[in-house]
Amino acid sequence: MSKENPQLKAVAGRPYPLGATFGKNFINFAVFSRNAQSVSLVYQFPASTNSTGQAELKLDPEVHKTGDIWHIRLLTEQQSVCYGYCINGVPDPQKGVIFYPDKILIDPYSRKLLPRAWGALSNYGIKPTSVSNKEEIYDWQGDKPLKTPLSETVIYELHVRGFTRHSSSRVASPGTFQGVIEKIPYLKDLGITAVEFMPLTEWDETDNRFYHPETNEKLLNYWGYNPLSFFALKSGFAANPDNHLNEFKDMVKKLHLAGIEVILDMVFNHSGETDLQGTTTSFRGIDNAIYYMIDQSTGEYHNFTGCGNTINCNHPVVRELIRDSLRYWVDEMHVDGFRFDLAAIFSRDQKGEVVDNPPLIELIAEDPLLRDTKIIAEAWDASGLYQVGSFSTDPRWIEWNGRFRDDVRRFMAGHKDTVSALATRIAGSSDLYRPSNRGPLNSVNFITSHDGFTLYDLVSYEEKRNHANGEQGRDGENHNLSWNSGHEGDPCPPEVKKLRLRRMRTFVVLQLLSQGIPMLTAGDEFGRTQKGNNNCWCQDSELSWIDWSLAEKNHELLRFIRKCISLRKQHKIFRRSTFFEQGRSKNGEITWQSLAPGHQDWSASCRTLGFMLHGSEKQASAESSFFVMINSDRIKEAQFIIPAVPHAKNQSWLKIITTAAKSPDDIIDA
Repeated sequence: MSKENPQLKAVAGRPYPLGATFGKNFINFAVFSRNAQSVSLVYQFPASTNSTGQAELKLDPEVHKTGDIWHIRLLTEQQSVCYGYCINGVPDPQKGVIFYPDKILIDPYSRKLLPRAWGALSNYGIKPTSVSNKEEIYDWQGDKPLKTPLSETVIYELHVRGFTRHSSSRVASPGTFQGVIEKIPYLKDLGITAVEFMPLTEWDETDNRFYHPETNEKLLNYWGYNPLSFFALKSGFAANPDNHLNEFKDMVKKLHLAGIEVILDMVFNHSGETDLQGTTTSFRGIDNAIYYMIDQSTGEYHNFTGCGNTINCNHPVVRELIRDSLRYWVDEMHVDGFRFDLAAIFSRDQKGEVVDNPPLIELIAEDPLLRDTKIIAEAWDASGLYQVGSFSTDPRWIEWNGRFRDDVRRFMAGHKDTVSALATRIAGSSDLYRPSNRGPLNSVNFITSHDGFTLYDLVSYEEKRNHANGEQGRDGENHNLSWNSGHEGDPCPPEVKKLRLRRMRTFVVLQLLSQGIPMLTAGDEFGRTQKGNNNCWCQDSELSWIDWSLAEKNHELLRFIRKCISLRKQHKIFRRSTFFEQGRSKNGEITWQSLAPGHQDWSASCRTLGFMLHGSEKQASAESSFFVMINSDRIKEAQFIIPAVPHAKNQSWLKIITTAAKSPDDIIDA
């Protein structure tokens, strides 16, 4: 490495903005490090330029440091630069102050890393990999975020690579942003209004240390919950990694044209550097004691995430980094919202203690640039902090409602003492959100997600089958609240297959006709399976990829779910913003029964539930009434007495859905 490039002049530069920014005939670099005593900029221009080779400039703290920010300005006409930092200081391991001066570190504010095809070996920490280009103007053609009301939102969670990687997807560029574009007509026809993408910021998928136990093939970190950057987009998801930013923007723009919002799953709770034995790529080498929660008695990481480290989210410097990242994705990439992984970490202070009114939670909700975005919390962490219903009192915060998932699963698996809890979830989870003056639309109702059984596996397996993950079955949730419908796995007898289909339809009805925002998981609408694996984080294979042939094979289930989504959209009574008034009222609300009208049964032994949604009889706001009957008994059929049609004389009920019937009689147009 050359110590200095003689062709370039450098001046002090400015401390803001952080990152690498271009001006007329210069590039300004600025990086935060409080505990550093020496910082060197390592950079390289594209080989096609006159300035070739890797160069290093050592920053003079008397000239190139303002407060805790190190900065330098290169005088050059170059339009692109690849760079990183070497940082050193006086170690104090007990306080978490450690340095790795031989590492070339990623700039936390870098908006692009060296493009890399999926699965290619990385040079993170070894070579300069932060990339900055002079800004190129992208033609958004008037595109703006859609601002779809929460009451009209139906979310669809997917993995960019897995969505179209399977050969059955029949797209020109499988496993890419372009592959998603080719499936937009399908998404629009399904009826969803938002795609929630699993992580899209750069990570090293080759960092997995596990091997397939039978083939001895090294497994990849497929899901991506191991970020190297909060800004840099995953270039391996592009058909042309060198053009990944434009390909992503093309996808966002075309999704918006189809009326579909873009929500990103952001991981701010930990980084891909894992524990102290992990690879140092950025934060740890820049200022470990600032970016991570440190046990001050040992110097070890607090590990509230189960991933080896915990980001120090409520340190002011880290809060600013997170805010700036979110602003970038909204302002420059036009995304519509965020889902925050293990967001209960946001409630912990720098010592890891849970605090009231955490500043980061308020900062995100109140940031003026983010006010139109959807913000969704996974309101728990890996150390037992469970905040569903109590994550925040701010009505802007929406939550993945794990209680909805668990209570519906318990009922459908035939557990005792589940009817009362099910009714609460159907009605919008008032126990969780009414105390803070929030409403049903603060709840994201899901049955499945990327993490756990697929919908088909939920009705087909009681035990996880994670042998292929190479962890001897230690990984993945053991408490799945599933029932295999009388036979474990496949192949299964015809009568079991019929029961599984019936139960999947019932799950979907409960989800889509409950108050709150429904979230479907990609492929569940046509019965995809992971063969009982409930933790496919390392399975970049057909086990995780969506098999699109099932859309034809199970077209009757797909038709059923499309029509259920359509039914929800047609009737506001399923999409309330306020909780029901209990009992009959002049406004029209909800009434409950067991088998006979007027007779509720909340006992532990009850496995039946009926409820009526009372429509309005006012002409200007006329709304149909609906009566729903559910039975979770594995053996006994239930005979319900149907109540009279409210607000009407000489009218009868129209049967719309029968989950036990064959298609097309399982659902008709209402």
